[in-house]
Amino acid sequence: MKDILETIILNLVDDKESVQINEKESGNSILFEVKVAEGDMGRVIGKQGRLAKSIRTVMKSLAGEEHKKISVEFIG
Repeated sequence: MKDILETIILNLVDDKESVQINEKESGNSILFEVKVAEGDMGRVIGKQGRLAKSIRTVMKSLAGEEHKKISVEFIG
């Protein structure tokens, strides 16, 4: 799942070297912390958070197949 999230994020940002994705797993829940450059934060979040919500929806659907709960946090 981390690979899919990384592919999505890398296609949205300009500064690909600054992208960091940390995965924290506890039980059946997974937390992804996505760090991007300040200039790319707007591209990842989108207007009124629509793109960020879409990314979370895609990741939750993937996690549902594996019977896990997932959350994605964007850190600037």
